[in-house]
Amino acid sequence: MLVKMLSALALTGRRKGGMAWVMRYRGPIYRPPSEAMSLLVQATIGCPHNKCSFCMVYKRGPRFATRPVEEIVADLDQARAELGPEVRSLFLPAGDSLAMPTADLEAVCRAARERFPGLERVTTYASIQSIAAHGAEGLARLQAAGLTRLHVGLESGHDPTLARVKKGCDSALQIRAGRMALAAGLELNLYVILGLAGPSDSPAHARASAQVVNAINQAGPLTLRLRTLTPKVGTLLLHQIRKGRFTLCTPHQVLAETAALIAGLDGPLQLTSDHYTNYLDLAGGLPRDRERLLAQIQAASRLPRQAFRPDFVGDQ
Repeated sequence: MLVKMLSALALTGRRKGGMAWVMRYRGPIYRPPSEAMSLLVQATIGCPHNKCSFCMVYKRGPRFATRPVEEIVADLDQARAELGPEVRSLFLPAGDSLAMPTADLEAVCRAARERFPGLERVTTYASIQSIAAHGAEGLARLQAAGLTRLHVGLESGHDPTLARVKKGCDSALQIRAGRMALAAGLELNLYVILGLAGPSDSPAHARASAQVVNAINQAGPLTLRLRTLTPKVGTLLLHQIRKGRFTLCTPHQVLAETAALIAGLDGPLQLTSDHYTNYLDLAGGLPRDRERLLAQIQAASRLPRQAFRPDFVGDQ
């Protein structure tokens, strides 16, 4: 299926800024905000897990599939023909492209590096399960082929919460996989969802998430990106809320959880909250900026409820 998408590419010379890019793509176009300046070339379709109670992206399909390497390489060839060799950053959607067989993803990364010799970053979404499936040897092969960064939905380090939201892994596997990725020389961008445990388990969620991030962080520096739970249509989470089986945290409870998380993180790591779901824009290095970040949270905690976004955002 041909769809038209915008890729705001970090290019030199005459091709600076945003430009239209036409390519073969199935399913919703979904990428992290930090990849807004990246060329997107689809490597997989859908999500191999697709069971998380809070996620609506692929609930209506398409079903997970890996694209043939020759098709992906053809898209890279088209991108080279259209854009020239000066692309600096490449993101490989969809929901967990690290789920590709090692040899296939290795071939795609090498092909991308050959066609765009100035690439500074090749990145993809990855699950804890797909990291573990490649193993230390497979991850090292991918890093050597040119894969740079993994965007990983940790969501929580609290095992009861991970089980409730059907994440498909536990904290022990998170630690093992995260350390394995860092040991292979890959950059890790980990995501934690504030409010995911609800009010009653909020302190445990913050504490356990900090413990897991700290344990992974022992293998090397990483980036932690914060998201705030926002109900989405067509999800089990929304059904649970409507049936009274789950209670959302208030903005002030989320802020308290954020403070507890930051207070529990050792570092060194980079923290950012680059997403529309968050009540507060936080960014800095830990432990260096801890006191400043906690002061920002404390100031925001004094604001009234109406100063924050509603629980539901848009019609998604």
